[in-house]
Amino acid sequence: MRAAGHHAVDLVVQRLCTVADGPPHAAAAPAALQPLLGEPLPEEGGDLTGLLDQLTQDVLPLGIRFDHPRCFAFVPTTGNYPAVLADLLSTAHLSVPGAWLVGSGPSAVELTALNWLKQLLGLPDHWGGLFVSGGSLANLTALAAARDHQLGGDLTGARLYCSTQAHPSVARAAHLLGLGRDQLVALEPDPDQRLDPRNLTAQLDADLAAGLRPFAVVATVGTTGTGAVDPVTDLARLCRRHGLWLHVDGAHGAAFALSGRGHDMREALGRADSLTFDPHKWLFQPYETGCVLVRDPELLKATFRMARHHLDTGYLHPAEARHGEVNFDDLGPQQSRGLRALKVWLSLKTFGAAAFRRAVDHGLHLSDHAAARINAHPGLELTSKPSLGILTFRCRPGGGSTDPATVDRLQRSVSDAVRATGQALVLTTRLRGRTVLRMCTINPATTTADIDTALDLAHRAVLAADPRL
Repeated sequence: MRAAGHHAVDLVVQRLCTVADGPPHAAAAPAALQPLLGEPLPEEGGDLTGLLDQLTQDVLPLGIRFDHPRCFAFVPTTGNYPAVLADLLSTAHLSVPGAWLVGSGPSAVELTALNWLKQLLGLPDHWGGLFVSGGSLANLTALAAARDHQLGGDLTGARLYCSTQAHPSVARAAHLLGLGRDQLVALEPDPDQRLDPRNLTAQLDADLAAGLRPFAVVATVGTTGTGAVDPVTDLARLCRRHGLWLHVDGAHGAAFALSGRGHDMREALGRADSLTFDPHKWLFQPYETGCVLVRDPELLKATFRMARHHLDTGYLHPAEARHGEVNFDDLGPQQSRGLRALKVWLSLKTFGAAAFRRAVDHGLHLSDHAAARINAHPGLELTSKPSLGILTFRCRPGGGSTDPATVDRLQRSVSDAVRATGQALVLTTRLRGRTVLRMCTINPATTTADIDTALDLAHRAVLAADPRL
């Protein structure tokens, strides 16, 4: 056990110290992986140390290296070494912060980590919540509480509102909560890709006049496409006027509140009824570290408490909270749940909050640098200004073509060409119906030189592109 464990730590350290070596993306076709992993069930055991080598050499590197300094795809994450050790320890101890009886120590760690997150985001002490797997489950958990509190058991005529720029997990949550697709009203955004309170007001007035039942609005702080921030304060005022629940999906962008630039966001976040926050994004945690926070934690308990859903109360009765303990399985959909909070707790204890604030500021600086380079480059065009470490741009065709289909094909060709170099990863998205290139610059290991390299690669790809593009 010690020999394999020491070897595993060596492999982890080697991985973390060589992140920038090699390409930011590697893939293999299913046919190539079949001989390696498509084996029959083994009846006899093998050498654990050798198996660790096989995984780290042949399997785990196949994918996006989200911590590579020139990986600008999706929303990169870096993880950190204390968080790796936190997962190791919590797994070894079979830590379950579900019922207090089952894991009082783990539950206390989660309570502390939640309090620290509230301090980082500027939320009042009375807010509460729990750690979940990520933004998708956080959105589902919050909207389930909103549905029950606002509608009871009657979904007739219910309407949930968001912008078309909201994350797909909002639509999936609506589906899982029993809402038909027509009951999710996705409004076109304003020119800055934000949910427009005026359009929302008009839609609410029309729906109320038609006898429908609006119950909640989802505002996004940091859309995945452009990093747009919906006007949370105005939306909160509108929701209060109509008695609606305001959920803020801040999976990426809520971390902006850590920075000096984002201090004003704290007040806006505090106006929500619930908030999604993903530490596995801009708080640099490994995946499976999401969080949902609500203004009134009792509303989570009203939806999820175990006693509400008991079929045979005898088995779980000994684990019920009786003396002020917190049972996290009363606050969300999971009963058996891992100690995700330990990653956050150990990271903050090891590095201190100031290190994370500096890292967020660094990501903002990088996106500003990228925008300045793009604006100064004759072959590049900024299509959305930097917002929360995200920006989009377009490459101009070498022949000067303005045909929309040609220009769109060029952006996809440039993305493919940059990826093929093995030096950077820049993918595309859609903005106002057009294909554009997108960069997310939040990796604290990324430098301005990495930004310059990626943009230079994009420009070279244009020069080498087929003129017919």
